[in-house]
Amino acid sequence: MLNAVPLNLTYNFLAIIHRSTCTRLLKVYGKRIFRIGLLTHAMGVLLPVRIRVAEPLAGRPRSGCDMTRRQQGVGLAKSFKVLHPLDANMSPQVESKSSPIVIVGAGVFGLSTALHLAKRGYTNITVLDKQPYQDSHYAYEKGCDAASADINKIIRAAYGPQFEYQTLALDAISRWKKWNEELNSGKTVPPGFSTDDTLFINNSTVTMTTGLEMDQFEKDTIRNMDRVGLRETQVNLHDPQDVARARAKGFGFAVDAFNTNNISSVLDTQSGFVYADRACHFALHKAQKLGVKAILGGSRGTFSHFLENADAKITGVETADGVSHQADLTIMACGGWTPSLLTQLDNLCETTAGSVTMFQLPQDKALWDKFAPENFPTWSYDMRRGEYGGLYGFARDPNGVVKIGYRGTKFTNPQTQADGASRSVPATRWTQEAIRQIPLVASRVIKGFVRDYLPELIDCKMTSRLCWYTDSYDNHFVIDFVPEYQGLMVATGGSGHGFKFLPNLGEHVVDKIEGKKNDYLQYWNWRSLEKGAKPYNSIMEGAGSHRSLHHQAMTS
Repeated sequence: MLNAVPLNLTYNFLAIIHRSTCTRLLKVYGKRIFRIGLLTHAMGVLLPVRIRVAEPLAGRPRSGCDMTRRQQGVGLAKSFKVLHPLDANMSPQVESKSSPIVIVGAGVFGLSTALHLAKRGYTNITVLDKQPYQDSHYAYEKGCDAASADINKIIRAAYGPQFEYQTLALDAISRWKKWNEELNSGKTVPPGFSTDDTLFINNSTVTMTTGLEMDQFEKDTIRNMDRVGLRETQVNLHDPQDVARARAKGFGFAVDAFNTNNISSVLDTQSGFVYADRACHFALHKAQKLGVKAILGGSRGTFSHFLENADAKITGVETADGVSHQADLTIMACGGWTPSLLTQLDNLCETTAGSVTMFQLPQDKALWDKFAPENFPTWSYDMRRGEYGGLYGFARDPNGVVKIGYRGTKFTNPQTQADGASRSVPATRWTQEAIRQIPLVASRVIKGFVRDYLPELIDCKMTSRLCWYTDSYDNHFVIDFVPEYQGLMVATGGSGHGFKFLPNLGEHVVDKIEGKKNDYLQYWNWRSLEKGAKPYNSIMEGAGSHRSLHHQAMTS
């Protein structure tokens, strides 16, 4: 049984105590003193102890980039296994629904959180973002370079053995359909939209894998769909009965989209894509209708640094225009910029780039018809197969753009930061050090697929961009309170599969804030990789990594 030492302390850690009945430890880091209270021996079991800041660190800069390893209690971690505060899930993190909450970031994680806070009755929510999304409407061509600012994103429910994510994705799909209904009925029509518009397109997804043996991921997906009565949504394109069922449901165009005679292929009839930029615009409009305040664009929306009191509690943020935004809870949801702003995420999350190409169709009716969403599926090829796979693509958009993306290698851009550490940071067409190219290996893999499966695109004009995500080492999200800092939360780690959850992810963030438990939050806790364990995503490899853009030949 774990009984906390009754001291007036702030942070909880677990420690193993051996051969002593009581110990007092004192560790000094600069001007900050971490005092570990009395630890009583209880037959060598794990004992929770609480730590308080005995002296505030006065006069230091309080920018996000100043939260260095020294301030993260690394010295303690050498002696103790540092876990998340034990009481994080046990009590609400704000006093009332009128308490001020600031969300930094108006992408998927930030928007969804703001929307669900407002739906649950919170009345003092402010969203900050450096991008003028109210004017740009999340369009990449208008200067928006977040992952959310994209023309389309895959909506899939197939998650292999991960039944929990499948359940979450199925819930998201049902909510995407409700958003379509809201738009089409006229209930929610943001400026620039009409009731003829649609966000989610259910044009199915075709998953292709080299070799005729079905990938284990697809086998697991079929098994888990069968568990919930959705086996018929999964179509083995080498099974005549499955194919006949798909054609009968109107998905013959997807069955015939690719020559899959010599590769394994599964069609998922419940999936498709969303128009990503328009979906974010829609969600922002919904949140604002519910009373969320959005401060977007320029210095007034740009995060500068945290506000912090003498007890190491984050009390809000200051923006680049010098304005202080007081908050009982500050939530960092800055997409690919989060790990460099919140450096406690070192070794948990890293910013990585996917490579995206856009093929512009000529004014050719036959091609426009072939790649129209009603005639062409969303697809992926050799996902989870390494450097020469990891491809995915879409039907054309209303402007005749066919997008194909590559995540076979997740590239990084390590840069030395103010604290001397090297962290990957986004580099886009719109950043100070602008980049329009993608790594040559990505271009070659994409062009190879186009040559073999979509030769109609070979002569189309192709442009490219890097799309920056935040990967966690285990591919799970990170939705938790930041250790050692009261009043500070993070919602990040989308790992390239977070967008589909825009309609429902925030519901779980609010559960976390309110101290509620659910089936998902356990996977999204603050955590560290166990010694000797192999990560799903290799992160923090530094400038010497082969994934670093410094070592990549780039397209011309």
